[in-house]
Amino acid sequence: MTCLVTDRRRLVGADASAADAKRCLAMQVQFAVEAGVDLVQLRERDLEAGELAELARELLSVARGSHTRVVVNERLDVALACRADGVHLRGDSVAVSAVRRVAPDGFVVGRSIHAAEEAEAAAGADYLIAGTVFATPSKDGAHALIGLDGLRAIAQRAPAPVLAIGGIDAASVADVARSGAAGCAAIGLFMGPDRAGGDAKCRAVPLRALVDGLRARFDNGENRSLT
Repeated sequence: MTCLVTDRRRLVGADASAADAKRCLAMQVQFAVEAGVDLVQLRERDLEAGELAELARELLSVARGSHTRVVVNERLDVALACRADGVHLRGDSVAVSAVRRVAPDGFVVGRSIHAAEEAEAAAGADYLIAGTVFATPSKDGAHALIGLDGLRAIAQRAPAPVLAIGGIDAASVADVARSGAAGCAAIGLFMGPDRAGGDAKCRAVPLRALVDGLRARFDNGENRSLT
């Protein structure tokens, strides 16, 4: 399984306009759809509900009719209003069962998890995202790292497929797969290089080769998948 976590501000240069950032993000999601990415987690936490809903609808239109499902980070109200494919909950968010009571059939519910002891509280989720595994620019030093041992412990106890997140790159993905993860979620992994100072500000790039490589690592008949 693969999950692209969005961060439109990292996709573009610091001086890019809001419109350019939005266009770049839509391009990235189009590349993700073409590559067969399983999930896109819309995680633009600085946006108010109205702006987030507008962006969610645009990305849903890009993914419509494809294998890729779009889930909204934490904002269940926005996810339901936009008819998104699901919601991704923080580890300290509402219970999965509470979401199920108000969500339509087939609504995907994911949850973040940071320790094996949290696995039982995540019962009923369709997938879990476990981290932070390795150091990453998207998290400051205050966030504890679980490492491969922590990831392995979570995967062994989790009631749903586990996606690893945090500092995962081409060099570490094999170890992550061997730890029992069903796949990975990432921000920077799905971006092109930062061309600081160049004219090309958008880091959205074709993702098929990357996703095919990830699938070869994780889809080995042993790791669980999102059904």
